[in-house]
Amino acid sequence: MCLPIPRALAVESQPPQPVVAVAFPVASDVRVAGDGKQTRFILDLDRKIDARAFVLADPYRVVVDIPQVTFNLPAGVGKEGRGLIRAFRYGLVMPGGSRVVFDLTGPAKIEKTYVIDPANGQPARLVVELAAVEGSAFKASSPGEDKVQLRPAIVADASGAAVETTGTTRTAKTTDSRPVIVIDPGHGGVDNGTQAATGESEKMLVLDFAKALRDRIEKSGKFRVVMTRDDDTFVPLGERVRIARANTAALFVSIHADALPKREGDAQGATVYTLSERASDAEAEKLAEAENKADAIAGINLTEEPAEVADILIELTQRETRTFSNRFARTLVNEMKGVARMHKHPLKSAGFKVLKAHDVPSVLVELGYVSNKDDLQHLVSESWRSRTVGSVAQAVDAFLGKRVVSTGHSN
Repeated sequence: MCLPIPRALAVESQPPQPVVAVAFPVASDVRVAGDGKQTRFILDLDRKIDARAFVLADPYRVVVDIPQVTFNLPAGVGKEGRGLIRAFRYGLVMPGGSRVVFDLTGPAKIEKTYVIDPANGQPARLVVELAAVEGSAFKASSPGEDKVQLRPAIVADASGAAVETTGTTRTAKTTDSRPVIVIDPGHGGVDNGTQAATGESEKMLVLDFAKALRDRIEKSGKFRVVMTRDDDTFVPLGERVRIARANTAALFVSIHADALPKREGDAQGATVYTLSERASDAEAEKLAEAENKADAIAGINLTEEPAEVADILIELTQRETRTFSNRFARTLVNEMKGVARMHKHPLKSAGFKVLKAHDVPSVLVELGYVSNKDDLQHLVSESWRSRTVGSVAQAVDAFLGKRVVSTGHSN
C-alpha cells in the first residue's frame, strides 16, 4: 500500500530551485573613427541600452554613463585612440552602472549620443559623435547636470550588516568597541591602475590581497574590518577617506602595486608611504601625482571637490595623526622585511589624497612593481600573498594590541 506523502515533506523533498544569475548586456567590440575635427566612437552590444554623455574640463574628457555592462573587449584596447580621442577606458563605476571615459586631445563638444537597434545580423551599437571646438566655445557640464550618484560610504553595524552613510556622518549605531581597521584596495572599476605586460591589472591584484588581509585580521577577533571596496567597483578618493572617518577608524591601510615606465629603470620591492606636503623624493612625488589622478581617470568633475578645511584644531590633530602614521609605517616595514622583498628605501612620504583623514592614522602600501617580473611573480603567488598578509596583520596587532587590551576586549 502506498501512503500519501505529507504536504510538508513533499515540499521539502523538491529539488532546490536554481539561482538565476543576472545577465548584463555584453560589449563585444569597439572602434574609433575620424580625425581631429570630427570623431565617432562605436561600441557593439548584444542588446540596446540607455546612455548619457557629458563633457568635462581640466583635463578635457567625455564621460559616457551606461547600465552595468560586461566588457568582452580585446586586451589593451583603449590605450591608443584616434582623432579627438587620445585614449579611453571603461569599467564599473557603481553597482549597476558602467562608464566609458574618453581622454580628449583638446576641447570638443558632443554632437550626438545614440544607440542603434540590432538589425540584419548586426549588433546593437552605442555611438558617440564628437566635434572639435575652440577653447573659448567649450562648455563643460554644469554641476549636478548628468551627475552619477557614486557608491556611498559603507559602515558596519554591530551585527556586521552593511549600513550606508552620506558624507562623514556615521549613521551606524554599534556597541562593538573593537578598533576598526579600514582596508582600501586601490583603483577599481573604470580605473584599472597599472597593467602588467602579461595582462594582470593592479586593481584585481590589490583586491585579492586586501580580501586575504581582511580574513586574516578578522580571524583574530580583536578588530573589526571595513573595506572601501570588496568588488571591482570604482570608489572616489574622497569617499575612501570619508569611509575611514565615518567608521571612526583606528587605522587606514591603502593597498597598491606600482609600475615604472621602462625609461625610468627597473625598481623592485615593497614600499610604505605616509602623508607629507613635501615628497621624500622625486619618485614618491611622481607616484602621489599619479595616484591622485584617480578621480579624473573615472570621469569625476573635479571642480565640485570641496576645498580642504583650514582649522587650527584640525591641524593639531593631523600633526598627532601623522606621528601615529609614521610609527605604524616603521612597524609595518619591520614586519614585512622578514617575508617580502623591500624597496631600497622602504619608508617614503608624499601628498597622497587618500591619506588625508586628519584624525585617522593612514599608510599606503605599494606591494611591489608590476613592471618588474620578479615582483609580479610574487604578486600573483598565493604563497607570497599568505606570508605577506601575515606580516601586515602582525604589524596591525603590534601597533594596536595595547589599545585592544586597554579596552578590556578579549578574543
